[in-house]
Amino acid sequence: MRSHLLNTTTAEHYRHTVSAGVERVAVTLAATERPFSGIGVDELSPVVDAIDLDRPLGDAAAALDELGEVYLRDAVYFHHPRYLGHLNCPVVIPALLGEAVLSAINSSLDTWDQSAGGTLIERRLIDWTTERIGLGPAADGIFTSGGTQSNLQALLLAREEAKIRPEHLTRLRILTSECSHFSVQKSAKLLGLGPDAVVSIPVDRDKRMRTVALARALERCAAEGTVPMAVVATAGTTDFGSIDPLPEIAALCEQFAVWMHVDAAYGCGLLASRVRGGLLEGIARADSVTVDYHKSFFQPVSSSALLVRDRAALRHATYHAEYLNPRRMAEERIPNQVDKSLQTTRRFDALKLWMTLRVMGADGIGELFDEVCDLAAEGWRLLVADPRFDVVVEPRLSTLVFRYIPPGVTSPDEIDRANLHARKALFASGEAVVAGTKVGERQYLKFTLLNPGTTVHDIAAVLDLISGHAEKYLGDSVDRAS
Repeated sequence: MRSHLLNTTTAEHYRHTVSAGVERVAVTLAATERPFSGIGVDELSPVVDAIDLDRPLGDAAAALDELGEVYLRDAVYFHHPRYLGHLNCPVVIPALLGEAVLSAINSSLDTWDQSAGGTLIERRLIDWTTERIGLGPAADGIFTSGGTQSNLQALLLAREEAKIRPEHLTRLRILTSECSHFSVQKSAKLLGLGPDAVVSIPVDRDKRMRTVALARALERCAAEGTVPMAVVATAGTTDFGSIDPLPEIAALCEQFAVWMHVDAAYGCGLLASRVRGGLLEGIARADSVTVDYHKSFFQPVSSSALLVRDRAALRHATYHAEYLNPRRMAEERIPNQVDKSLQTTRRFDALKLWMTLRVMGADGIGELFDEVCDLAAEGWRLLVADPRFDVVVEPRLSTLVFRYIPPGVTSPDEIDRANLHARKALFASGEAVVAGTKVGERQYLKFTLLNPGTTVHDIAAVLDLISGHAEKYLGDSVDRAS
């Protein structure tokens, strides 16, 4: 079994095995004609369940053949131009090179004596990001598994900075847009706050937080004796790509002495854009910022970070263990990243972004993100001109929310069912993948455009497919009713 361990004696075996895997993926990608096979869970589950994991195949080639049957053939391929579903991006090749290196070396980024140069690379990328944001010389941060963890840690820091006694935690409030990410509510629960902790602030017609309503909510907290622990602004909401008015929110946070967190998990790609960077005006005034490089920086999952204006706030995540990071190491100025992190063992995900910047540069990333934002603008014009569809808001980033409105059908519930059916039928066909959401109580569809390879022609073709599936559903409904 030692022949399977990567070491000095198995380097050639490693090269051959991994190369075979890369070749298999490359062949599969080149032959992929649609984003999904359309297979259903009831069809695929028995195939996976039938595999006896206690009887190894003993050969990597055989394992790859089997993987083709249980995964590669039926995977959802984000690189395909008609994958228009969730906030999943196609990935850049330099990042995949970084992924291959970090997986093989297997550094753990918790302590210096497990990562050495990896520690310094991650710290340099944190500095680079905080400089792009404009957080100032005292800024710092840490790579995380994703936006949910970044938001959780940001709100943990905000809770501790509020300096509320444990028995008074139910008095704390988090104020955030009604369009913000669900991880805000999840974080409040994990942090032991009360059921009323998250205060939902209404949005305007562009799905941006209403600052007048925010001001009133802050005043109401003071009147009620509750404590506004944090305001969470969003720079790129999941559903609409909307960007809250950051300068006005920052001014209110300063006025009421409240921690300002900006969830820029989606909109962080603007940090690399030479064209749209101004959309993030005001983000430099935040106390903490979430970024997801694995969304708009075209990185493989996972690659995210939490950035803070004042590195001292990260002390709230610091615990010292004698076997790992004893206090004397901090006194000796040994840079242990675990001192800032909610995680202990942690992958060297920063290497993917490092390789991307060293090969493509920030401008290269920004150009890709600008392409998908331009595409969304074209798609919006297409939808506005098409009487079959109702589009909700003009995009700021690369998301389009709309729904099919069949001629002659006036029942909102029937229209909802037609849109739900169209999405499900489209996914089952494998021809395209789109997402869905609710606007008010009504069902809508969503294009999340993160693939620069997608064209207006692709958008138009998918709209026709949606219309066709919805019309067929409505026709079948009439036939069943008659």
